[in-house]
Amino acid sequence: MRRRFNTAGPCIPTEHYMIPALSRLPEAPRLVDLRAYFVVHAPRQTGKTTALRALAADLTAQGQYAAVHVSCETGRAWGDDIRAASRAILDRLRSSAEDTLPAQMRPAPWPETSDGTLIVEALGAWARICPRPLVLFLDEIDALQGQSLISVLSQVRDGFSSRSTAPFPASVVLCGLRDVRDYKAAAGGDPSRLGTSSPFNIKLKSLRLGDFTPDEVAELYGQHTATTGQPFTPGAIEHAYELTGGQPWLVNALAREVVEEMAVPAAETITPEHLETAKERLVLARATHLDSLASKLAEPRVRGIIAPLIAGDPLVLDPYDDDVSYVRDLGLIAPDPPVRAANPIYREVIVRVLSSSVQESITTDPRTFIRPDGSFDLPRVLADFADWWIENGEFLTSRGYYDEAAPQLILMGYLQRAVNGTGHVEREYALGSGRIDLHLRWPYAPLGGPHHVQREGLEIKAWRTGRPNPLKAGLLQLDRYLDRLQLPTGTLAIFDQRTNAPPIDERTTITTVTSPAGRRITLLNG
Repeated sequence: MRRRFNTAGPCIPTEHYMIPALSRLPEAPRLVDLRAYFVVHAPRQTGKTTALRALAADLTAQGQYAAVHVSCETGRAWGDDIRAASRAILDRLRSSAEDTLPAQMRPAPWPETSDGTLIVEALGAWARICPRPLVLFLDEIDALQGQSLISVLSQVRDGFSSRSTAPFPASVVLCGLRDVRDYKAAAGGDPSRLGTSSPFNIKLKSLRLGDFTPDEVAELYGQHTATTGQPFTPGAIEHAYELTGGQPWLVNALAREVVEEMAVPAAETITPEHLETAKERLVLARATHLDSLASKLAEPRVRGIIAPLIAGDPLVLDPYDDDVSYVRDLGLIAPDPPVRAANPIYREVIVRVLSSSVQESITTDPRTFIRPDGSFDLPRVLADFADWWIENGEFLTSRGYYDEAAPQLILMGYLQRAVNGTGHVEREYALGSGRIDLHLRWPYAPLGGPHHVQREGLEIKAWRTGRPNPLKAGLLQLDRYLDRLQLPTGTLAIFDQRTNAPPIDERTTITTVTSPAGRRITLLNG
């Protein structure tokens, strides 16, 4: 079987292109040698399971340890039933040991004991008879919930504390989506239920499995070239990294979309244009990974970070608030400051998901926005939106869902529906910027002539209570944005969100103003 790009489940070296798993956790072997208990965390679909399985196999093969990887996912269904969850995990642990360890290192039948000591007694009994030090990788630990999670963590901590007098695994590694500090929420949302400042305060270190570097993206794509002879242009590899930020699933998914779904022939070089098309197809298809990521947007902790990010407002949090770290652990925002979308694809998915209900409620046929020569009639779109906004705006902004960014999301949803997959809308937004910038690109061939791309620049701002009219600042910002896009005109939309704003039918207007740079600017007030 020829290897391919993997987007479903752990990588198998004989079947998938992959970066060497051990190189992605270089600190882990040293921590195991220190007999440390530590945490590995990373967002979904970053290669955690692949790396942990490889590490367990390598540690065992070296002859010093008996290392086993097991997923705690099987305990999820049992909720607070400690006995059932513990039994399910132990059953999977036995199966994994039988699949990966020599017979003399496998566990004997688990001892019978009380529900709350099943884990600690079983692991102690196994460590007692195993000829090598045990190393356990407990994957998907945060799939456990409530009392079951508390019990498992407490039993592991108890076994750790007794290692000087009773046999127990030499090293235990907890792996999940989130860092250990957030297991408190999974245990029921009340940190006091855990009895300590941390549910796993014996950890020596937390390791975050990182995204691919540019060199690793090039290495992964180079494996495809070596196998098939199909090259990527240097610009294509750079563009793949730019679009994905090195997120492993996205890096694989982009290339798989080009090679398998778009079926670009092996004799044809893969270009940035191919990857750009693949990106749009992935976003439109809402692949499983993107859908599971987007589902987190409804969580209040996530909304508190993403809403001001979209609106361009400052982020105001309590000094001890962990929500930024939580959203980072989910992978929605970049792992380093400042707060920003993790990559351009996620930036696009976030807005499209949040504005999708608007798109579904628009009945106007997008074909009415195409002129006879094939160009995009943006003035008509704005006029139709203004009428639609007067009719629906107050209702849509009163629902309290992402209310800080509601008008911005509504206009973007309307515009996305208008371009209807023919055009592309690129969005730029950032904390504290006070705006969202939109770059619309519309490909067309006027009257059967040569191919053209119509380009439009738009900026969206909100007028908040207690703040001055943002018109002056908006025109200055829009001039800078249009300078960058090299466009002679643009559109500025200002939504009045003050508590004493005039009625929506009075304040919603479309006029023309002149920017400080002398540009003719269409001004939409709403």
